[in-house]
Amino acid sequence: MYNLNELGWPYEGMDPGPYGRVASQARDAYSLLTENGEVEARLSGKLRFDAEAKEALHPAVGDWVRLSWHNDGTSALIHEVLPRTSKFSRNAAGKGVHEQIVATNVDVVFLVNALNLDFNLRRIERYLALAWESGATPVVLLTKADLCDDVEARCEAVRAIAPGVPVHALSASAGTGLEALDTYLRPGKTVALLGSSGAGKSTLFNRLLGSDRQQVQAVRDGDDRGRHTTTRRELVLLPSGALALDTPGMRELQLWEGGDGIQETFAEIAAFAARCRFRDCRHDAEPGCAVRTALEAGVLDAERLASFRKLEREAAYQLAKVDANAERSRKQRIKELTSHLKRHYEGRER
Repeated sequence: MYNLNELGWPYEGMDPGPYGRVASQARDAYSLLTENGEVEARLSGKLRFDAEAKEALHPAVGDWVRLSWHNDGTSALIHEVLPRTSKFSRNAAGKGVHEQIVATNVDVVFLVNALNLDFNLRRIERYLALAWESGATPVVLLTKADLCDDVEARCEAVRAIAPGVPVHALSASAGTGLEALDTYLRPGKTVALLGSSGAGKSTLFNRLLGSDRQQVQAVRDGDDRGRHTTTRRELVLLPSGALALDTPGMRELQLWEGGDGIQETFAEIAAFAARCRFRDCRHDAEPGCAVRTALEAGVLDAERLASFRKLEREAAYQLAKVDANAERSRKQRIKELTSHLKRHYEGRER
């Protein structure tokens, strides 16, 4: 049995339920945390039909849902996904245009990056952009501190690209530095662990849980890149009373929206850009470009500017693909509706 408040219930004045929170998903089956305990659930016919037209209506791990009991309260039907307080999305891996919701209703996003050979500032910037876009608060966790000879220098390098974002170095396997996370692991708060394969998320998750729930594998020789050990997203209640959501490692992290998140991640570049002579300045060869002036004066790092430009181009390209895909979907729906109406009226005329 679960009290909704201990699961992080964020709504005041909501009509009577029942409600539940999505803990995991396997194809069309969902596991919900509810006042009746953990129960299995499926989508109602109406929600399934509506979700076919709008992907965002599909429940994701972390979502709050309105449900009805089935089989004397031992299972449930999901009728509605409640408004999300935060949503971490990416474009699904591959060539298509498809939003993949990684986590929802998260208070704090732990962006996990290893301090050894897989340390990558540009990847951290990318994760920061998506974290800020999600509406959750990002915290950078630099793992495997026991395998790094210059921990503080790397922490400072991350702080330089993430001003105002907490940065913590730790070793989950050695059990050091974990006390810094206590401030985020408060009862009813939800944290999500995001990072690439081999970053140490599963080891950290097991430490937070106090048991070996997730399988852990060694990283590959030579590049410290990991093998996928977490195979699905799962929300669990920690001994501290907080909730944690572990996710599979992501080797490909394509932006879904990212516009506001990019501006937040590269706030100093946005501030320089606001002083450019032209509002549509591309920071290339235009006269009166404050960004280029800062670069030439050594105030702005060239690699950071290149990363900003790359993510902006990617976000613009992604937006164009999303708009084109939405237009194709709209036309297809009109075509299907027209065909349905035509068959309907032809049947009446007979």
